[in-house]
Amino acid sequence: MNQGDEWNVAEANAINEQEMMQYIADKTKASQANIALVLKHEQAYINKAHENAKGNDVDIDGDDLADYILSRKDVKLDELTVESILDAEMDYLMDKGHAGYID
Repeated sequence: MNQGDEWNVAEANAINEQEMMQYIADKTKASQANIALVLKHEQAYINKAHENAKGNDVDIDGDDLADYILSRKDVKLDELTVESILDAEMDYLMDKGHAGYID
């Protein structure tokens, strides 16, 4: 993810999680366990952002998200791996029409 890019994940419904996990694994060569761990922390971060937004649209800064994930005690991955997983997930979601970047 480019520095300063913000992204908004829209409607996570109807996402084939298994297909997405395989897509991310193919692009990043990360293990399924590491992908699941990153995505679990990402979801927690997004859920908290939604709670704080009180019904408004939520913009997520990719750098802040990566920093949050890397700060979790159970994450033993390097920054490049975490960012690669997040980038691959975003590529998948954009390909499927579930997400997009905000200028």
